[in-house]
Amino acid sequence: QVQLVESGGGSVQAGGSLRLSCAASGYTAISGCMGWFRQAPGKEREGVARIFTAGGKTYYADSVKGRFTISQDNAKNTVFLQMNSLEPEDTAMYICAAAVGFMCSVPDTAFRYWGQGTQVTVSS
Repeated sequence: QVQLVESGGGSVQAGGSLRLSCAASGYTAISGCMGWFRQAPGKEREGVARIFTAGGKTYYADSVKGRFTISQDNAKNTVFLQMNSLEPEDTAMYICAAAVGFMCSVPDTAFRYWGQGTQVTVSS
């Protein structure tokens, strides 16, 4: 069983930066796809970024390309989301998820393990 714990959320002004962390436990090393999703009140959950743990290939939603960077520290079983040039539209609960044993081309339903999320609020 994989447990995911996010941290690093907070409140910033537009143009600011935050770095989110997702610490995974329950596996010696997660092999598969790790992803960051976000959900704002009244909106559907949106995939933000993904990283394939074997090799580090990354994928981004168009809305965050060039501003967000997903990375990993395999030794610590931790995935990061560096968020720069934040906009009020980025305000949401950010949730880490794992699709163990899958490539990152899979649909969201392949992500079986989810964290509780960390809140990001961007003010204008």
